[in-house]
Amino acid sequence: MVTVKKILTIIELFLKGANFYRGIKITFAVLVPLITLNFIGYFQFAPAIVIGAFLNAPGDIPGSLKRKVNAILISISLTMLITAIILLLKPYLLLLVMALAVISFVVSFISIYGFRASLVSFSGLLAMVLAFAIENQTTQEIFIHIGLMGVGGFWYLFVSYLFQKIAPKKEENQLLSDVLLLIGNYLKLRAKLLTKKKKRQELIQRAFVLQTQINEKHETLRETLFTGRKRSGRSHYNEKQVLIFISSVNIFELIEAKHLDYEEIDRIFGNHKKYLKASKKLNTEMGNHLIKVSELLIQNDNLPNRDPLLIALSQAHEAITNFINAVKLPQAREGAIVLRNLFDYQELLLEEIRSIRRVMANVNHASKVSLKRQDAKQFLTLQEYRFNIIIQNLSFSSTIFRHALRFTVAIVLAFVIGTVFNIHNTYWILLTIIVIMRPSYGLTKERSKDRIIGTLIGSIIAIGIVLITPSMIIYGVLAIISLTLAFALIQQNYKSGAAFITINIIFVYALMNPNAFEVIQYRIMDTIIGASIAVAATYLLWPRWETNNLKEVFLNAIHYNKVYLLATKDLYHNKNANQLAYKVARKKVFLAISNLNAAFQRLTQDPKSKQKEFQLIYNLVTLNQTMVSAIASIGSFILNHNTTKPSKEFDAVTLKITDNLQKSSDILEGVIQNHFSNNTIINQAQETLLKTYQKLSYLRDEDIQKGNTKLDTNTLHQLQEAYLIANQLIWLKTLSENLKKATERYHHIFIEAKKE
Repeated sequence: MVTVKKILTIIELFLKGANFYRGIKITFAVLVPLITLNFIGYFQFAPAIVIGAFLNAPGDIPGSLKRKVNAILISISLTMLITAIILLLKPYLLLLVMALAVISFVVSFISIYGFRASLVSFSGLLAMVLAFAIENQTTQEIFIHIGLMGVGGFWYLFVSYLFQKIAPKKEENQLLSDVLLLIGNYLKLRAKLLTKKKKRQELIQRAFVLQTQINEKHETLRETLFTGRKRSGRSHYNEKQVLIFISSVNIFELIEAKHLDYEEIDRIFGNHKKYLKASKKLNTEMGNHLIKVSELLIQNDNLPNRDPLLIALSQAHEAITNFINAVKLPQAREGAIVLRNLFDYQELLLEEIRSIRRVMANVNHASKVSLKRQDAKQFLTLQEYRFNIIIQNLSFSSTIFRHALRFTVAIVLAFVIGTVFNIHNTYWILLTIIVIMRPSYGLTKERSKDRIIGTLIGSIIAIGIVLITPSMIIYGVLAIISLTLAFALIQQNYKSGAAFITINIIFVYALMNPNAFEVIQYRIMDTIIGASIAVAATYLLWPRWETNNLKEVFLNAIHYNKVYLLATKDLYHNKNANQLAYKVARKKVFLAISNLNAAFQRLTQDPKSKQKEFQLIYNLVTLNQTMVSAIASIGSFILNHNTTKPSKEFDAVTLKITDNLQKSSDILEGVIQNHFSNNTIINQAQETLLKTYQKLSYLRDEDIQKGNTKLDTNTLHQLQEAYLIANQLIWLKTLSENLKKATERYHHIFIEAKKE
């Protein structure tokens, strides 16, 4: 149940957050020219400057200052050029339609260069549409308008820089807060997986979404924090943010490292699942604690009480003893080791949470980061801007190429329909298309629905206010407030953002034209037309259903799983020399799996009739995901414990797994290669690994029979290591074999079938 206190907290977090700050920034950039130029008697120049400021705001997203500035400068040039072309060609309908088609394709195609480029592309397309709203002008007036747009663009760049100086860490704090909130929710979800047997598939699919979101936030934070340190050097506050970020990455890896074999858990604990409840409760408490800490990054309040964490930790430890007392050794040993491994992992999680608490509490020794600049570079994912990328994507195999084509057809079709039928404000239909149309059908459909619902909600609210009062002062105040809230919410909650955009447009129109109901009527109608065209085009024109678009994503995930496993093997052999390479491999595989999860989510949004072999694809996704977690489990144990020297059997089984992964890649590529491996040797290696654990267990049983019931730390760690290495490696080998079989079936259904 949502309490009043919770609602007040949500409102406080929103008002103090970076999204609302961004809304204020854009509103400031828009209002200042209007008010100033009106005051000095040059209001006629204000609209063009305001349009210039408004158009160049999209590229101003979290990231390095250099990339922000470059994006805005490119956006300024692009929007000026496109506006000039449209305005100059307005009298020539045929040339105008041709220009509309060329601009729509070329500018939407820019999205191949990544998310920031897609926002610059959006600015260009927005400029194209808004140019239709500008009244016919002489050539001189057009160039004056273009020049003033440029002034508006540079004015926004100055405003952005000014707001960055006023609150330099607001964006980073918001990102850190967001990632801790997501990780907290992820921890709580993983707690449910321990005991919610019937809901596991649903929970795992929800986990895919959270994993993708966490990885996206981590990527943005890497760019923002590490390039920021390079630019401005070290500062105490920046070091604190880097420390919190590093702890969040460590927490995420630890969570991934405990993607347990839940069928094995069910087998081991059977009717004794009550002993898992303490571990589940501890995960939930840690998740709630991280969520509270995420709020405090925005609120700047006192840290939450840590007592619930310590009590839950103590109860999880007691559960191990209670399980042993109830089931009795040696029968209880396997379950006890599972609980102990789980407890050790949770202790490590708790230590990372304590590290975050120490940083936030300004403990002096918590503000030193030893990460070298050249090491930090290896964790950054740099976007390539080579011209060759355009050439590579000029084919129907490119998702962006197909999207650019269908988007162009949709825009031209909408413009022709609007012109032929003389639809009022045709540019609103075009605006709806550019705002909601996306490369995937599911996202386009979702945004269409949100856009229509948001428009209806905004219209109803505006109608109610117009009916209550005719006051122009109230209309003006509400126009400003709704503008700020629209920009603040558009990324966070598109439906709410669309509602406030509608409210803003209606009240701005009401200030100029007393018949506000007319604009409401046309806005609803144009939104429905635009949304219908966008959805129909995405479904009918060169669709690229996600089912047929997964080969490269699977190849990438399998490749980086192999790299990660080999890096873990090297880490086991020499922890000090190979730790950096291991962490870089970990980062890359997490991103690869995140991309795979995102592709799977797009698949679930496609029409049911297009989700061919859904279960097979789901199995391939979960197999890759589970492999990452199993490898992370071994790597995390090695990093956090003193381990014995790795055996030749460990190396043999590891290489067999990598061989299976290579076979899976070859199958997907359609490459026939001979991979030789002696199964007898591999089976013997597996048996030896298991016997190592069994031998230690036997020695421990002898100690117990002699009355030596106390277990020393060294023996415990040896038992844990032997159990974890043997079981995780054998599990990984099984997973890799299942992956190979699944890829064979996928290749036969989706690749061989196409050739036939």
